[in-house]
Amino acid sequence: MTGSDNGLYVGRRSVLAGVAGLLGAAALPTAAAHADPKELPNGGAPKGRYPSNWPELQPYGLADTRVDLWPRDDNSFILPLELRPPRRGARPGLDAGHLRQLLRRGRSSGLRRHGHHPGARAGGGRPVERRHLRVDGHIPARAVEAGRHDRIRPDAEKGKVWSPEFAGENRPGRTVVAPWQEYWYDDQFGKRGNAWAPEVHYFRGKWYIVACMGDHSQKVGSFMLVSEGGVEGPYRLVQGNYDKPFGDSFIGGPAFIKPGAYHHIDGGLYSEGDEAWLVLHNNLYAKFRDDMEDIIPTTNLPKFQQTPYAPEPYLEGAYVFKYGGKYYLIHAAWDRSSVNADGSTRYAYDTAAAGRVQYQYDAIIAVADSFEGPYSKRWTLGVGAGHNNIFVDRSGQLWATFFRNPNFGYWADPSRIGDAAVPGVVRLEWTGPEGNRLYVARRNPGHSND
Repeated sequence: MTGSDNGLYVGRRSVLAGVAGLLGAAALPTAAAHADPKELPNGGAPKGRYPSNWPELQPYGLADTRVDLWPRDDNSFILPLELRPPRRGARPGLDAGHLRQLLRRGRSSGLRRHGHHPGARAGGGRPVERRHLRVDGHIPARAVEAGRHDRIRPDAEKGKVWSPEFAGENRPGRTVVAPWQEYWYDDQFGKRGNAWAPEVHYFRGKWYIVACMGDHSQKVGSFMLVSEGGVEGPYRLVQGNYDKPFGDSFIGGPAFIKPGAYHHIDGGLYSEGDEAWLVLHNNLYAKFRDDMEDIIPTTNLPKFQQTPYAPEPYLEGAYVFKYGGKYYLIHAAWDRSSVNADGSTRYAYDTAAAGRVQYQYDAIIAVADSFEGPYSKRWTLGVGAGHNNIFVDRSGQLWATFFRNPNFGYWADPSRIGDAAVPGVVRLEWTGPEGNRLYVARRNPGHSND
């Protein structure tokens, strides 16, 4: 979660919004204080004390499944978002209750329901009722109603700011939807073309949306939109995505993806000062051109210097943010359970193999002194909190979003599916300038002197 003000701050804008159609954004910002740990007493920790780092698990790559790292009733809550009915006569949209984004001067939350489970359809669209959200006296954000886009696209479903169906808005010199992003049809799947993981960023006075065309699209990969107005749009596609997603194609994805159609997914934006970078899945990044219309071309995309697991699993949802003068690189990784030789259960960020069962979609994190790295060994930030974002509320409290992935594992169990794929936030704790770790707020972390 980063913004142009060189940090992970909420800045002057912080809202929770319903996402419209495939991508959406709210239009009513709320004030929030600039929050930097150096400006808060002990970074917001008790005076003279910080929570302690937990010892590293051995061997490297084991997952920490302790209940302290789960979003629980005492450290988290599900966002009580309410829907407004769609505009009379509007085209049927996707279910707004199943797609939510956290929008701020920085990065959005990536909260969404996945489109692969019958109880968790991908969706978006309608604005939410305004209401305050509180946990233990904190107000991390405010739900707001999106409305100013009405003057831009009065006949569209309320709240929708971009969709492949807007291809008819293309004009000479202004592309809203590229041909490779349009809906298409085949005999196997019918209507195809969807978007994943939209993020909203405010950088150098403009609003950007970074997202990914999903597996059922003509080309799969990350793209970026820029607003020609406010956060509500209207948005157009940047020039570098007229013909394809960012980066080169490679072999990947499900078998039904056409050869040459798969590019790098889960794109995000990190900015510092007047410079910005595209952060991609696994370990890749690229610098944007000064005009933000494309990434700077390179023979091979550079890689973050990481401390990989052995073997290294496929990682998703990568992004970088800065806090307390350090750079944090966060990924989503499946914790897979298996059986040890003594019959006990082993939880680890393993590659897929017989006997290894997907258990939780975790957030794992590492820290470095520079954007490129080298990054430390990873640790478990939160159990079941993968593919998330982190933000600071006006009091300086750190929070992370979560959505409880229902595709596999713990939250796919029929007894729990009703509580899965929901937008939630969990309070975090920072272990101070010496420990430099972030965790889900633990019940009994212990403390160390600063």
